[in-house]
Amino acid sequence: MLRIDRLNHYYGKNHILWNLELDVPRGQCTCVMGRNGAGKTTLMKCIVGAEPVKSGSLAFAEGVELTQKNIEDRARLGIGYVPQGRQIFPMLTVEDNLRSGLGLRQSDSKIIPARVYELFPELREMRHRRGSELSDGQQQQLAIGQALVIEPRLLILDEPAEGLQPNIVARIGKVIRKLIEEDGLTVLLAEQKLPFARKYADRFAILDQGRRVAEGDIAGLTDELIEKHLTV
Repeated sequence: MLRIDRLNHYYGKNHILWNLELDVPRGQCTCVMGRNGAGKTTLMKCIVGAEPVKSGSLAFAEGVELTQKNIEDRARLGIGYVPQGRQIFPMLTVEDNLRSGLGLRQSDSKIIPARVYELFPELREMRHRRGSELSDGQQQQLAIGQALVIEPRLLILDEPAEGLQPNIVARIGKVIRKLIEEDGLTVLLAEQKLPFARKYADRFAILDQGRRVAEGDIAGLTDELIEKHLTV
């Protein structure tokens, strides 16, 4: 679904991503892991177009090169993004938050897909409440719902379990698996929680100081790799 080839990114003169290579297979969940500052969020922003890349290639789906396309065009191609920190519109209602993404759909439909409310029934019940009135867990569900409104082929989530209660984390993990197994969605996930990654991801990739140092099936995420690249 996505092939990243020799990707380089800078913040000013600081070299953040170094010749990064990564495959994101179709119909699976790939979890990008690494310590704070490893480059996970920067990578996600480069993929969706929130950060420019210095060099390299981002080949999406049928080989469409993303690096010269803006954020809106990438969304219309089918890339949904849930940034770190639940960036919803706090003064808009739940329903209006969801409607905010309808203009980025490939189709002309202005109707919120029923699948969003099927996955997150609480959002239907709270559709007339403002985003600021929701709990952290409900806001995260709304943020994921916003991304699903465009009916993406690739869903990118940056630290979706951060700061949430275990029952909400489990619910989000189950939704990820439903989207993969029932809808054929491809998921790219940045996450530091090992239990979450091991339970819900199919593959992993580890970044260390902007370089990919390991990649493979989730069963290959060994204690040795964790000790070397993930423990603080």
